Amino acid sequence: MTDATSPKKQSSIDTLMSPRGSSKSTPSASSGMGGGEGMDRKIQKKTWTLKRIGMIGGAVVFILLVIWGISSTSGGRKLNVDLERVTISEVTFGPFQENIPATGNVEPETTVFLDAVEGGRIEEIFVLEGEAVEKGQPLLRLSNNTLQLSLLQTETQRIEQHNRLEDSRFRVDQQNLNMRQQITDMDYNIRRLKREVDRLKPLYDLKMISSAEYERTNDEYEYTVNRRDLTLRSYRSDSLRQRIQIDQMEDAVGRMEANFEIINERLANLTLRAPVAGQLSQLNAELGELKNSGFRFGQIDMLDGVKVRAGIDEFHISKVKRGQKAVTTGIAGTEYEMVVRRVYPEVANSRFEIDLDFVGGDPASIRRGQTVRFRLEMSDPLDANVVPMGGFFQATGGNWIYVVDPSGEFAIKRTIKLGRKNLEVYEVLEGLSAGERVVTSSYDTCGDADRLVFK
Repeated sequence: MTDATSPKKQSSIDTLMSPRGSSKSTPSASSGMGGGEGMDRKIQKKTWTLKRIGMIGGAVVFILLVIWGISSTSGGRKLNVDLERVTISEVTFGPFQENIPATGNVEPETTVFLDAVEGGRIEEIFVLEGEAVEKGQPLLRLSNNTLQLSLLQTETQRIEQHNRLEDSRFRVDQQNLNMRQQITDMDYNIRRLKREVDRLKPLYDLKMISSAEYERTNDEYEYTVNRRDLTLRSYRSDSLRQRIQIDQMEDAVGRMEANFEIINERLANLTLRAPVAGQLSQLNAELGELKNSGFRFGQIDMLDGVKVRAGIDEFHISKVKRGQKAVTTGIAGTEYEMVVRRVYPEVANSRFEIDLDFVGGDPASIRRGQTVRFRLEMSDPLDANVVPMGGFFQATGGNWIYVVDPSGEFAIKRTIKLGRKNLEVYEVLEGLSAGERVVTSSYDTCGDADRLVFK
């Protein structure tokens, strides 16, 4: 009985030891009990392992990088911007004229400076700064003791020279009078002796008188005639020499008179007078001050008109010429045309100066010292593509700009080339066509974006 039930118990144990999912035992299983095969079971592999997940993730990242690279190459970096915060302008084709802005000050057209001809101490001041003066009106008086002493010395020498000249003239007159008297006596003796010789000559021929008597009278006559000739020659020579001396003394007196007049003029120059009629716009003088010759006391502005003097950057010095036109900004609501009258060649602090006149007369509301802003024309008008001025130039230097797509949804960076400018537009040389729209506002917040997407 025991042997008959043993196999059944063994089969139950085999059933328990068999792998899951097996409902019955196999002959091999029951027979392999003694070899240990009945203890093994099959382990299934997992589908989503960590290694596989890591590989798939890396592949996805790689694909995304490739896609980003392709998009960067084709469309560049993008930046979303608010359409209401940018300024979009249109490129136009039309008249363009280069001009530059400038600022000048209104000055009198003619200014006369007051310089001291003679130095001295300020004794009196007759007018005040800002007053209107007439030509020749005294402005101030100086004193100069050295100049006054020089005048006294010159006057003394002048009087002495006059006295010497009068004395020389008196002596010459006396000598001339004595010489004429001598010649008169000689003429009388010659006539008398000539009659005596004529009377004795017939008697001598008739031998009625001795030869000694006749010859004595004739010799005296000939002597008197020869003496008169020598006296006349001496008189002419002395007269010529005396005339030369008198002329020299008169020249000396004339020079003395001229010197005296110069000294008087120098004394008169101690009183500073207005050389022209106008307004005394500046006077640098205080009572008691010592001023040297050449000191500039101030200036007088003539009331014959005004001009505008302006400083221009030296970069434009070769382009600014006499006769160029300029247009002011509104003066009392009106624009005025001006023309360059003078260009000063000197450059100071990187600027040079020009003078401009108003065309057609000065504005009625203009005042001396007033500031005038104007546009100086630097070229003739011509037709060109132009783009309005804006803050984009500070960031790009005019080398590129954002061009709005025809759809109006975005703008793309484009290389351009700008030329001259005026107060309103830039001249477009390359890169833009009339009708295209561009972003002209500041690019400070755009960074390196190649495309602006509007939202």
